[in-house]
Amino acid sequence: MGIKKNVIASIAKQSLTFVTAALLLAACGDDSSNDPLTGPGATDTTIEALAECTAPAFLKEGDKVALVSPSYTTPDSNIQKTADVLKEWGFEPVIGKNVGKLDAGKYAGTAQERADDIIAALKDTSIKAILTNRGGYGSIQLADLIDPKLVKDNPKWLIGYSDITTLHAMQTKAGVMSIHGTMSSSIAKTGGTDDNSTILRDLLKGEVPTYKVPKHKYNQKGTAEGILVGGNMATFVPLVGSDIDVFQKDGIILFMEEIGENLRNIDRMFNSIELHGVMENVKGVILGEFVDSGTDLDYESAEAMLSQYLKKYDIPVLCGFPAGHDDVNLPIVMGAKVKIDVGDDGSTLAFNIDGDKKTIDTDKLTEKTSLSKALLKMLAGKIFKLEE
Repeated sequence: MGIKKNVIASIAKQSLTFVTAALLLAACGDDSSNDPLTGPGATDTTIEALAECTAPAFLKEGDKVALVSPSYTTPDSNIQKTADVLKEWGFEPVIGKNVGKLDAGKYAGTAQERADDIIAALKDTSIKAILTNRGGYGSIQLADLIDPKLVKDNPKWLIGYSDITTLHAMQTKAGVMSIHGTMSSSIAKTGGTDDNSTILRDLLKGEVPTYKVPKHKYNQKGTAEGILVGGNMATFVPLVGSDIDVFQKDGIILFMEEIGENLRNIDRMFNSIELHGVMENVKGVILGEFVDSGTDLDYESAEAMLSQYLKKYDIPVLCGFPAGHDDVNLPIVMGAKVKIDVGDDGSTLAFNIDGDKKTIDTDKLTEKTSLSKALLKMLAGKIFKLEE
């Protein structure tokens, strides 16, 4: 009797297994309406597009501009010289209370003190723009100290480059445009009379540039529109995957520049953004200045190396845009919708921002190479043309 019960139980178990298998096979049939990946209720894997940011109001005579130091410290004399230039431009400078502080031998105060100056400038409704004093390093320490809602609710032009790239990502993530451009440390040296400074001044007052750029042998022809993001590679690559990641959104125009990094480090950073899937979202690329990028790999320049990777993407690539760490560092609006048009005779970069339009031929702004600079570029392994 015990054996008979065991046999019956075994047959029942086999029958249940057969029925279960049949149900599983039916569920895996051709009817995709029940497929959790493609049927009703399926997860949408489409990458969300990055929205165009809000443009802060342009400045008027008498408007206040905050001077802050989010990264390394800056000599008081430089800040005062820039404050004098702002007055000449018709603005009222407001120097952050912590900019004269020193922490760890480099920083302009602790991370919280540096963040506090930005927070105070955002909360002050009479301040219409925030000009950073210099880069260096340290802005990434502020990323989780500044409430993005505060940025969104108080749209103001934030200006800077290099390490300030982190703050541009913060602004873009919050939905507010910002300006990648010259800072106090440079404005003080020229008294605000150089092209970088005067074009920035005019932009703050509502004159929006459209840039014409000479042809470049590593350009890739085409036309593209998207939201401008990026900046200094060593600064923005660590942001991918963070709370202020604006690079894994669809419909972006990626701007890249660098200084003092050898070619293998630039290669590593570019491969990193590829591995994170960033390039799948890029509609076009702008390569700015790559200064002192070294000779550790057998390429004539960083552009030559990066072009080998960019060839596989069917997107326009605008090379040689004068923004970054070289003498000509033209202001560009991050978070704005831009259009790049790369052709046989050169390229254009235009911003979809309300305001008076002005076309600027960048070739006429680029300084001729001096002998001393030519020697430095030779030591850095760059190919150049020395003009008389």
